[in-house]
Amino acid sequence: MYTTESKNEHLEDKNIHSSTTPQIPNDSNASERQETKDTVLPEIEGAKPQMEKESSCPPRGATNKIITQGVILFMIWCITWSLSGPEVLPGGNLFGVLIIFYGAIIGGKLLELIRVPSVPQLPPLLGMLLAGFTIRNVPFISKHVHISNMWSSTLRNTALTIILIRAGLGLDPQALKHSKGLCLRMSMGPCLMEACAAAVISHFLMNFPWQWGFLLGFVLGAVSPAVVVPSMLVLQEKGYGIEKGIPTLLIAASSLEDILAITGFNTCLSIVFSTGGILGNVIASFWDVLVGVLVGTLLGFFLRYFPSGDQTRLSLKRAFLLVSLCVSAVLGGHRLGLHGAGGLCTLVLTFIAGMSWSKEKMKVQKIISTVWNVFQPLLFGLVGSEVSVASLKSNAIGLCVATLSLALLIRISSAFALVCFAGFSFKEKIFIALSWMPKATVQAVLGPLALETARINAPHLEAYSKDVMTVAFLAILITAPNGALIIGILGPKLLTRCDASKIKMELTELKLH
Repeated sequence: MYTTESKNEHLEDKNIHSSTTPQIPNDSNASERQETKDTVLPEIEGAKPQMEKESSCPPRGATNKIITQGVILFMIWCITWSLSGPEVLPGGNLFGVLIIFYGAIIGGKLLELIRVPSVPQLPPLLGMLLAGFTIRNVPFISKHVHISNMWSSTLRNTALTIILIRAGLGLDPQALKHSKGLCLRMSMGPCLMEACAAAVISHFLMNFPWQWGFLLGFVLGAVSPAVVVPSMLVLQEKGYGIEKGIPTLLIAASSLEDILAITGFNTCLSIVFSTGGILGNVIASFWDVLVGVLVGTLLGFFLRYFPSGDQTRLSLKRAFLLVSLCVSAVLGGHRLGLHGAGGLCTLVLTFIAGMSWSKEKMKVQKIISTVWNVFQPLLFGLVGSEVSVASLKSNAIGLCVATLSLALLIRISSAFALVCFAGFSFKEKIFIALSWMPKATVQAVLGPLALETARINAPHLEAYSKDVMTVAFLAILITAPNGALIIGILGPKLLTRCDASKIKMELTELKLH
């Protein structure tokens, strides 16, 4: 009895004690909040000094980077000035080249910033062209920006060489073998039809002699891979048209068409500015072709084995030898009077050499693309700077636009007719015909070439060459943005989409000029 009561009393005392003692809840959330507080506070405290450093003096981050790059550019100018003197001062050739180069880069970047929802991005080359045009036609700037004809010619011919190198490396033998018949038709038919149409229209509408008409026709006859290829690669990545190989077809045919247009232009140029008979000029053109093919074949096989595959920095050495040999062939051909040989030599050389480079070919193409990023602003900036508003006549602009428009209609119609029996649907035929319209790189090179040749060899023919230059400028200005928009907007609507992973394409994805 005593034991039971004592136990009960003990339990009651324990309960009373527990009820009177304040309870401390086991709150795990509170401990987690405490730990979070302990870890976050040091981070915030550590971030504050860093933010203070970025906004402190001297500046850090993006501001510091901009100032550093500006100082580097200024020091490059100072070193160049110490070596060449007045060439980098206002009125000098180097000063003009730098202004056009950086102006074209800024123009291209500004155009990239213009983005409209559901509208494809416009090609930056259009901004570069307009930047050169602005530099030429703003009185205060044009007064101090001057580039001699020799400098301008050398830079444009070098840019043409880079274009031809990229075209030669971009010719995929397996893709050509897969659709060689249709590819040849697309690369030759529209180009020749547009060249002939432009010759006839300019003869009756602009009073051009026949040889000048065909020269203008081959200036206009080339499509621009700089516009077509990136747009087609975007569609190919999304799976549009790959079942029937439409992007593959247009990418391969664009390089071949450039080759045909440049060869035809060089033949017409030699006929226009020569004093001999037409038969002698045609024979001389075939001689240029023969020399270019033979020399290009020999140099191409040389680059297959030199440098050998066991050397270090193989792709860099191959790219250097490729560019140096091709530039020497083009510029040296002009020195020797073989105006058409250098371009063909470049194409044959790069095609033969690239066939044996396998995986290294892609690395060489990346290096060449980097070189093109330097010459592209120069090329389009120089083309824009050749067009002066003061020298343009309102009726001349109207006639040039009319000639360009009619020739484009013939080109689009012929492209549609050539794919009628190739197994494409009606919508796909419409897309192929309209996407075969953009012009840029070849026109930027060949248009000024006729003008500078006339200034040197035949000043009395300068009026015709200025009209050719004007048509080339308008062709880039009108067709490049419209072509990019047409491909980007109509591609998803007119082409059939399928899973790209299920279709094995043998075309190497190339980013040409």
